[in-house]
Amino acid sequence: MNVVMNTAHPIPRHAAPVAFAVFWLAVAFFAVPATAQEAKLLGTFGDWEAYTESDGGKPVCYLGSQPKTSVGKYKTRGEVYVLITHRPAENSFGVVSVRAGYAFMKDSEAIITIGTDSFRLFTDIGHAFAKDKKADTALVKSMIRGAGMVVRGTSSRGTKTTDTYSLKGFTAAWKSINAACKAK
Repeated sequence: MNVVMNTAHPIPRHAAPVAFAVFWLAVAFFAVPATAQEAKLLGTFGDWEAYTESDGGKPVCYLGSQPKTSVGKYKTRGEVYVLITHRPAENSFGVVSVRAGYAFMKDSEAIITIGTDSFRLFTDIGHAFAKDKKADTALVKSMIRGAGMVVRGTSSRGTKTTDTYSLKGFTAAWKSINAACKAK
C-alpha cells in the first residue's frame, strides 16, 4: 500500500474532524511523513496492514487495504483504499473512510455492501465517510463478520465504479490497532 495521497480539497464543516484525521493518517500511512512521527507497521494480516504512530506525542492507529478488483469505464484514476482509524486522544475510534481515486459526483453517496448489509456513506470530494459513530461501529462489525466488501460510487463525470475488497485478515488487523491504541 505504498502510495501517495493527494488530500488538498475543501472540507465541509460536518466532515472536518473526520477528514482532518484521515488527512494526517494518510500522510503517515503512505510514507509522506510531515509533522507526525514515522508510522510503524504493526503487521500485515491477510489483505490488511495495521500501523501506529505518534502525532504530537499522541498515539494514532489505523489499518488499511486496497481493492482486489476495480471496475469502471474510466481513463485514469488515483489511488483507492479504505482506512479505519483510532485517535484515542480525541476519543475517536473505528472511523471508516474510503478514498475513491476521483472526485465523487456532487451530493452523491458511496454504497458499501458486505454480505446482506448495506451502508450509505456521505462523500466529500474524493473521500467517503460513515455518517456518524453508530454507522462506523455497524460497518466495522459487519467487516469483522464478512468475507468481502464492495464499494460503489459515481465520479463527478458520471462514471460508476465498483471496488471489491477482501476482508481476509481484517479482524486480526482490527485487534492489533485496538491493542496498540488501547481501544475498548
